[in-house]
Amino acid sequence: MSSPLAELEPRCVWTHFLALTRIARPPKDEQAARAHVLAWASERGFATAVDDEGNVVVQVAATPGRGNAEPVVLQAHLDMVCERDSDSPNDPLEGRIEVARDSDWLFARGTTLGADNGIGVAAAMAVAEELEHGPLELLFTVSEEQGLAGAKALDASLITGRLLVNLDGTRDESITVGCAGSAHTFVRLPLEPEPISDRWQALSVRVTGARGGHSGGDIANGRVNAIVALGHVLSRAQAVATLRLVSLDGGVSRNAIPRDAHAVIAVEPDSESLVRASAEKELTVLRAQHEGTDNAVVVSIDPADPVAQGAGKARTQGALDLLNALPSGVVAMSSALPDVVETSTSLNVAATAEGTLTLSSMTRSANEAALEETVSEIERIAHLAGAEVESLHAYPPWRPDPNSRLLERARRTYAGLFDVEPKLEVVHGGLECAVIGSKLPGVEMISIGPDMEGLHAPGERLSISGTERFYRFLGALLDELSSP
Repeated sequence: MSSPLAELEPRCVWTHFLALTRIARPPKDEQAARAHVLAWASERGFATAVDDEGNVVVQVAATPGRGNAEPVVLQAHLDMVCERDSDSPNDPLEGRIEVARDSDWLFARGTTLGADNGIGVAAAMAVAEELEHGPLELLFTVSEEQGLAGAKALDASLITGRLLVNLDGTRDESITVGCAGSAHTFVRLPLEPEPISDRWQALSVRVTGARGGHSGGDIANGRVNAIVALGHVLSRAQAVATLRLVSLDGGVSRNAIPRDAHAVIAVEPDSESLVRASAEKELTVLRAQHEGTDNAVVVSIDPADPVAQGAGKARTQGALDLLNALPSGVVAMSSALPDVVETSTSLNVAATAEGTLTLSSMTRSANEAALEETVSEIERIAHLAGAEVESLHAYPPWRPDPNSRLLERARRTYAGLFDVEPKLEVVHGGLECAVIGSKLPGVEMISIGPDMEGLHAPGERLSISGTERFYRFLGALLDELSSP
């Protein structure tokens, strides 16, 4: 095993994790990762099954003396968010993740690390090889990062266990017992392109350098949304110079706060200096608003290739008004849990194709009524702008079960192992438990994992000591659940 993982413990976990960093595994394209897991299982004589969606179930027999224990499902997802800095030679889409170490943290140079959820997959594989356990069903799902698509299409007949430990947690001091539900909205506004005089100047306007992050877990952390910021830049420019919108694009994932956004506009002759000055003013505002949380954002304006068509003046104004009116950020905090976001929405992807601007948002809430109301607000704004809107409800909230036997044994195991009570969390991101729970009647579920930060963006990092603690806890819990 190459540095920086060579000396790390638990060795078996890190060996499997390193192998996964060398496999391209974006959502909807997990074939290589699936083949890797199936080959590993075949080498060890584990029975496997693959459903029509591509989810994998690996049956692992109990270690000696533990065959009478209740089966436990260990669940993790194979895919990852594949983000990279534009100047990075590395690319997760091609299986090029360069792992580096900074004290207790592992990160990837210029890309996402894929610890979400590669470390969960690696831990499940390691457990099957080296720890004491009862009967196990390793459930490796696909396309978690695109609306939990794999879990939604899971063939539940492949699963017999009704104790499920999801390995997609991000804090080793916590046990997750619930999560927010979510919905997606797609607002489509025809730009109705009209001819543009060849005397007008085409400009490329970019917002780059934002930190990005998880559109649920980082929504309250003061991050710049590059699409929203670009809307502000263009609106400020529209106030001082006539411009025509040609295209607007940004973001790469429904689950990630967009770090970059790009627009092509056309402006009247001799207006470029006014646009540049207004952009500088807006950049000053952006940096002041996000001082200490997202300081490196940049606005750049460059000449673009000549354009023949763009939205008319009125439609350009309507598009910018729509972009700035759509909510994006925290909508409400929880009244029951201190410092916990209850409801949020994030404008994550913008795309222009065939003369139509599409703005895609993801809304989350632990309160189903609040989720519905926020989606309705987006729909009302879209209708006022003359846009079409499509709403898709992705998954319901996963509600905590305070009477769960699995939770009680997990709490007792954690306290006995670390001499402290674990925190119980309801997270603002989506977890597959919300979907899988509806497919497995009577299932009891918890989610655990190591400390991770900066998910879904370059800079994502994984705690080495947190991974060791997570694996110790997982092993102790499986020992508790299978002890004769």
